[in-house]
Amino acid sequence: MPSDPLEGLRSRGDAVVAAGDVSLAPFSAVLFASYGGPDRSEDVLPFMRNATAGRGIPDARLLQVSAHYELFGGKSPINELNAQLMDDVRAELLRRGVEVPVVIGNRNWHPMFAETIGALVDAGHERVLAVATSAYQSYSSCRQYCEDLERAVDGHALRIDKLDPFWADRRFAEANARSLVAAVRALRGKVGSGQIRILFVTHSIPLAMDEASSTGAPEARYEAQHLRVAAQTATLAGESLGEELAWELTFCSRSGAPHIPWLEPDINDRLPEVQAEGVVGVVAAPIGFISDHMEVAYDLDTEAKKTAADLGFPYVRAATVGTDRGFVEMLVDRLLGHAAAVREGREAVEVCRYSTGTCCLSRPELRGATR
Repeated sequence: MPSDPLEGLRSRGDAVVAAGDVSLAPFSAVLFASYGGPDRSEDVLPFMRNATAGRGIPDARLLQVSAHYELFGGKSPINELNAQLMDDVRAELLRRGVEVPVVIGNRNWHPMFAETIGALVDAGHERVLAVATSAYQSYSSCRQYCEDLERAVDGHALRIDKLDPFWADRRFAEANARSLVAAVRALRGKVGSGQIRILFVTHSIPLAMDEASSTGAPEARYEAQHLRVAAQTATLAGESLGEELAWELTFCSRSGAPHIPWLEPDINDRLPEVQAEGVVGVVAAPIGFISDHMEVAYDLDTEAKKTAADLGFPYVRAATVGTDRGFVEMLVDRLLGHAAAVREGREAVEVCRYSTGTCCLSRPELRGATR
């Protein structure tokens, strides 16, 4: 990926969108919609202000949270990890004969959505396909991306379709299972044949946001989505390992006012409790994240790892799906599948449910939780 994420954005007329039966038409570019993160220490506080805009959080509190970034030189891993994933998606598209720009736009740091969309418009693009770097459906992990993209596009002759969250795609669980198998084997090398526990981990959100994360039944909500992925991942990994894996879902990265209830338990709270249950070691499996960005690097690789070390409790962290080949192929299949649905007139049922009003709800009290 170029050092400038928008460098090399070809004009619409130069994009090769079809080869044989494979095509991204009518879309002429792919936009990765992400959270964003600072690249240096002086970026951290401005980034934090963007991420918490409208919440009235004083700089003194933001500086406390900013200390997490300073442990890593003021640089979030998310930007380089997104670049690696985009490189692999671009290469997989090209392998299938589809050559289009693959660009990044962020909610909270440069290049912001408005910058990327301006560059796309200037290059003559009229219709773009977006995919968020989050697998699950909730206000912060899905709908807010749609709303921010909608605002950034307003006034431009550009349409953006965003893919639905992909948590329910079996291949996402398969990619997580491959990581889990490797982690369980590493833990077994430390603890032998004793009883182990898989602590699947995701970003906590307020209970109100969880309740509003689906207009359908409770089993379609944010927490339930993770439970389904966790169960499928554990089953697939267990089959590969030849053992039944005991597991549970835990959370990390809680923020906000203490009186507002969020999804629990936090992984740090569960570690001593699990140890007291006679478990000899744990695997933390971050199925809520597609790459090792700050919530993984700090919450799991720093904070939870220290909690386990202080307990003398063997702890292994499974890899995120990252650039797993099957995960990359899944993303490309979904991009090309959406384009095919549009060409075949199935757009009304295939587009992101945000545009049909059947996705997660938007309520004033949900605005402000970050993801």
